[in-house]
Amino acid sequence: MAPSVPTVTLHDDIAMPQIGLGVYQVPLEETAETVHHALEAGYRSIDTASLYRNERGVGDAIAASGIPREELFVTTKVWNTDQGYDQTLAAFERSLSELQLDYVDLYLIHWPAPARGLYVDTWRALLSLKAAGSVRAVGVSNFLPEHLDRLIEEEGVVPAINQVELHPRLQQPELRGGHVERGIVTEAWSPLAKGGLMDDPVIQKVAARVERTPAQVILRWHLQLGTVVIPKSSNPARIRENLDILSFELREADMDAIRTLDRGSRVGAHPSEVA
Repeated sequence: MAPSVPTVTLHDDIAMPQIGLGVYQVPLEETAETVHHALEAGYRSIDTASLYRNERGVGDAIAASGIPREELFVTTKVWNTDQGYDQTLAAFERSLSELQLDYVDLYLIHWPAPARGLYVDTWRALLSLKAAGSVRAVGVSNFLPEHLDRLIEEEGVVPAINQVELHPRLQQPELRGGHVERGIVTEAWSPLAKGGLMDDPVIQKVAARVERTPAQVILRWHLQLGTVVIPKSSNPARIRENLDILSFELREADMDAIRTLDRGSRVGAHPSEVA
């Protein structure tokens, strides 16, 4: 029996699973099998992007799964070079074709790419897709507070979600607090800091106490923060392990200990530098 994954509520009362599978850097030829293993394990949320060049594999796995479409939550993203109103609409149609779907559940602007000056026009395109019913929810990724405020000021619509780099060494409390104030859900990419926290003594001590792996402890920390988390793996055992975080809880003392690990250290690029 598949585990009952908790959900968070986006705008318009849309329920999104709090744990999903990320497929960044999963080769196209491995994507369908990877997603198959995830769906079999109980995942119902899959996060891809046009940049990843594996949307076709995601679509193949969904088509072969036999799972009713309404039980799945599919996210994809528009890449920087496709920003702009008309360009975004065209990019979305390509993504929809690759995914072999009639709609996607969440469509994101992958990066603000402020040097291009097109993210507001791109946001307008996302809003038109939502109005047309091609997308259930729209949001952004890697946006800083000034980018979020500009979208809200110019279009009057708050993004449902902001997907950002977030892990114990980059906890971003100010950004997360701003999300709460604006009514935006926080979603974490690279939630395990590319594996860089597995040997941390604090994480290992908590893992020993709860008799779980360091990765499970970190993913449980994310859940208890209230963030959506999309760990990436193509290993079937690890895919199952990453979902097996619902049967234990961290104590407040554990959360406090992990809070001390924040260094403001990124494993990815800073949003203002990506064009």
